[in-house]
Amino acid sequence: MKIMLANHASFQMGVWLGKGYPVAWLIGPKAWWKTKLHAEMPYALDNDAFSAWTSGEEWNEPRFYEMLSLASISYPKPSWVVVPDVVGDKYKTLESWHQHASRVAEFKIPLAFAVQDGMTKKDVPHDADVVFVGGTDAWKWRNLKEWTDNFDRVHVGRVNSLEKVQMCYHLGCESIDGTGWFRDGTESARFQRLLRYFHQDQPKQTTIPLRDGNINGEVRLCR
Repeated sequence: MKIMLANHASFQMGVWLGKGYPVAWLIGPKAWWKTKLHAEMPYALDNDAFSAWTSGEEWNEPRFYEMLSLASISYPKPSWVVVPDVVGDKYKTLESWHQHASRVAEFKIPLAFAVQDGMTKKDVPHDADVVFVGGTDAWKWRNLKEWTDNFDRVHVGRVNSLEKVQMCYHLGCESIDGTGWFRDGTESARFQRLLRYFHQDQPKQTTIPLRDGNINGEVRLCR
């Protein structure tokens, strides 16, 4: 399982990558313009719908497609992209998928579908490559096993505790993300718990090979 730490370009990320730790980036349209890609660093693309929702801003569709246009000709290629979703709304997210999925697919990047509260496995589109587990925290953790039992590629958003990291690993999630690990600095208890996980607690086999032969591995902590 890979742990995605947003696009945190710290020295620490380079150290972890050099040691073979399962880290990666989850990059949204806002962060794309200030992120320098590295051949050794796997990454996936967010759509920034969640950050727009939390800040009360209107989602920027043109900027999302500008990012896809550049990513499609960049190296390395992204592992997947989250097709635009509507936070907390099952039906509007399904509408958004039908509106955007075929257009996003033109960029030849695997598609991730963000599941929301109230969805079941029957709601996942047949052409989705990855299930991105969003929704409210209570619903997400209560229903996570349904997604890992029924889909090979599952990413979980907003994983900000070591307990939840280990839960995702044991359920077979391909990758996770979370923004909170660096928030209080590298001396914080939260960061030190993650560091200890890398050094001691994580199982020896942490990387899950991708089925499509993509050169990028998967692992994340971001939304």
